[in-house]
Amino acid sequence: MLLATFKLCAGSSYRHVRSMKGLRQQAVLAIGQELNRRALGGPAPAAWIYQVRRRGSLLGSQLEDSLYSDQELAYIQQGEEAMQRALGILKDQEGWKKESRQVNGDEVLSKVIPDVGKVFRLEVVVDQPMERLYEELVERMEAMGEWNPSVKEIKVLQKIGKDTIITHELAAEAAGNLVGPRDFVSVRCTKRRGSMCVLAGTATLYEEMPQQKGVIRAEHGPTCMVLRPLAGSPSRTKLTWLLSIDLKGWLPKTIINQVLSQTQVDFANHLRKRLESCPALEARC
Repeated sequence: MLLATFKLCAGSSYRHVRSMKGLRQQAVLAIGQELNRRALGGPAPAAWIYQVRRRGSLLGSQLEDSLYSDQELAYIQQGEEAMQRALGILKDQEGWKKESRQVNGDEVLSKVIPDVGKVFRLEVVVDQPMERLYEELVERMEAMGEWNPSVKEIKVLQKIGKDTIITHELAAEAAGNLVGPRDFVSVRCTKRRGSMCVLAGTATLYEEMPQQKGVIRAEHGPTCMVLRPLAGSPSRTKLTWLLSIDLKGWLPKTIINQVLSQTQVDFANHLRKRLESCPALEARC
């Protein structure tokens, strides 16, 4: 009965199966083969169930991909590649130059990366648990303009699955208006790895958000924030922010470096104030 049912279903969808590619088609055909072997006295049930489950898991992963358009899959891949590139930059401890160090221990370092340019690295410790930072930086990202003067507005343009989003960010003028208004369209990827959380992103193209009149479209390079509980003090969080930006337009490098370095220092201070004034997401600040 089971074999007949499968053959009937396979017959009704033969044209669809025939149009499948790669693992999807192989997995569907493999299920049919296993059912035929069972009817003809093939391996014991436990054996063929294991084989079908194994092939089914391959089919499942492919069917999960089929839930997204080609463009959405491209965004997912772009976000994950940006994360791997950013983490690779942070992993290399050689060649970092100290830009500034604050009284509270906040430190900004810089380094020139081939094919990327100059990147900045902020190292701070925040007296809040990691989950609280995650709430503010990920779950309430669109509220960042309320507490960070460097940001006028952040909007989530599209969510793709549970890890990937497309955002539009409008930045405020900087350096006494020497750096005019900029905006960014980015793909962002968020991953939890054990006790560590990584928020990564990079510039992307998004047809629904063309360049705005009177605003220079700048670009984030591979950038990320890494959050992890401070060793020996889980109620505190070590935050590492890798910043890579091409501001576009004509600007002296000395101004660019000063603006980006100071932006990171200011961000840490504003974040602390926000966390202190709004201790939990449920407070609805």
